[in-house]
Amino acid sequence: MAKAHFHKNQRVFVKPVGTWALIERVIPHWAKGLEEPIRIYYDVCRGSEFAAEESQSEERATATPDSEDENWRIIRARNKWQSAEDCGHHPFPGTFPTIVTNENDWGGWRVPGAEYDLDPHRIETQARIMASSLRLLHLVQQLTTYANEESGLPDEVVRIAKDGEAIMRYVLDQNQIDEDGDVVEFNEDVDAA
Repeated sequence: MAKAHFHKNQRVFVKPVGTWALIERVIPHWAKGLEEPIRIYYDVCRGSEFAAEESQSEERATATPDSEDENWRIIRARNKWQSAEDCGHHPFPGTFPTIVTNENDWGGWRVPGAEYDLDPHRIETQARIMASSLRLLHLVQQLTTYANEESGLPDEVVRIAKDGEAIMRYVLDQNQIDEDGDVVEFNEDVDAA
């Protein structure tokens, strides 16, 4: 018996066509005397039916990135537009920070040189925060797990743990759609209740 792999209005990559599309209808194919359909096809574009094997869903983060498997770090990139003498007020003259999220020394985040030149100390702080974010996320996860397992904790600790859970849901893109189908934006000014 067949089970549906996708649902209506889900975005999928249709391999035979080579593009992303929304599923307009789920089409079960029934056989007489059976309680479940024998096949399920998906209408993605004006009557074009595709099987589940011909489509691929978007991957979503469902678990916390493992801070032990990832090695986010800051490397120094050479400033091509200014010499070290021209930017002596920078913390590291002649370079700017680049956050690398790949095991090789490429792939990650960087700031434009002009923006770095406006406030280099602020950008250096942002780079350290980004490079430490996986470890901070791991700490938040440990705190929320501890608060959920223990009873009799002070109200302030419980409130902080709930705020941490809201941040975790936002970072991992979980439960971000409300009952009306609207995207819920994270707002740090609102208590996570």
